[in-house]
Order: sequence, then structure tokens, then C-alpha cells
Amino acid sequence: MAPQAKRMTSAASLEAFPRIQADESFKAKVYAALKDAIFKTDIYSSADPVMLDERDLSDRLGVSRTPVREAIAMLEQDGFLRTVPRRGILIVRKTKREIVEMIQAWAALESMGVRLITQDPNADVAALRQIFQDFTDNHRPNEFLSEYSLANLTFHQALIKMSGSQILVDTTDKLLFHVRGIRQLTIGRDGRAERSISDHLTIIEAIEQRDVKKAESLALEHTLGLAAYVDTHGHELFD
Repeated sequence: MAPQAKRMTSAASLEAFPRIQADESFKAKVYAALKDAIFKTDIYSSADPVMLDERDLSDRLGVSRTPVREAIAMLEQDGFLRTVPRRGILIVRKTKREIVEMIQAWAALESMGVRLITQDPNADVAALRQIFQDFTDNHRPNEFLSEYSLANLTFHQALIKMSGSQILVDTTDKLLFHVRGIRQLTIGRDGRAERSISDHLTIIEAIEQRDVKKAESLALEHTLGLAAYVDTHGHELFD
């Protein structure tokens, strides 16, 4: 029997849908609110599809269904949603092959971000170290996995933002939802958290030394390692 689709009806999920004020641009604001809510939704930790309902979204946001419908159409064009006749609006999950390719693309973009950071003498590299300052031998990533998972995501997003390239930020935006979900899903498996922080600190050290080639190569290899892991263990992650 097919798993029942989950609907975002819990009290906690209400926080993801702030009410829209009447004087705001409905289409743009509803789009932003829905996208933010989608990005906060974990769609990879369970095999159950996550469905949204147009009427429910309208009620939660406090607007008519017209701007909701327009925002949904925009999010469908972005590839985040798909309307399923007689069922509702599906938050799109990617296949294993698609995820691997997205991570590979992220690896290429992030390594360029690291190159740009390393070449910038004014880059605040210390801010990257601060992300991991709470993790010590007495506060190990694998023992505080939820906390480290957040730090891990913060680090990878920081590398893109610190590059100073708006094109890199915009290009990775559509990849972020899925790549972030997979990072969260895999970080606690097979000792990956401990290897992750080791890799991160090595990347930071190369940036501090202004070794462009080494920093770029380490960043690329680190994220390609995630792609290889998903490729090898995809049957465990997606079945």
C-alpha cells in the first residue's frame, strides 16, 4: 500500500507561514513566504511525499487564493513544486542521479567561491573558524550531531556568500534546497561528521595561507566526496 502523503498541518508548521500584510505586493510576498516554508521542510528524511493545499496555504497566509496560485506557478517554474491532479501540490524530490549531479555542480561552484575568497586579502577568514569554535575533543561533532549539522550547512553557505559573487549566490540558490537536505541526511552516517570537520579546517587553513590551488582543490574534493557517497549509498537514502 502506498504511503500516505504528509500535509503540513501541525502547529509547528504554522510558523513557516507568516501572515501577509494587505499593503504588500501579494505575488512577490507570497512567493517569498512559500519558498521560505519549502526550504524549511525536510523532504528527504522520509519516503512519504509532502503535499501542500492551495486553500490551506491561502488561509495560513491570510490572502486570497489568486496570489497563492500565482506564487505556486512561479515555484513550479523554479522546479520546487508540481501540481498533482486531485491530490494537491507536491514538493518535488529529486532522484538519486539528479542529486548526484546537483552536488557535483555545487562542488564546482563552491570551489570557485573558495578561489575568490582565497584571492581576497580582505576576506574575513576568521569568521569561518568561528563556525566550528565550539567543537573540541570534549564537544565532538558526532556527539552533538544536530548542532554540527547546522554548523556544516552554515559553512558551505558561507563559502558561497563570502566569495562576493552574486552570480554564485543566485546559481546555487536553486541547488541549495536539495543539497542542504542531503547534507542533513548524510552527515550522521559512517563517521562523516568527524571527517567533515577535519576537511573544513584543512580548507580554512589553506585559505588562511592564501594557497589558492590547494584551497580550491580541497573544497572540490570535499563536496565531490558527498556526491560519491550518495552515488554509492543512494539505495539506502532514497528507498
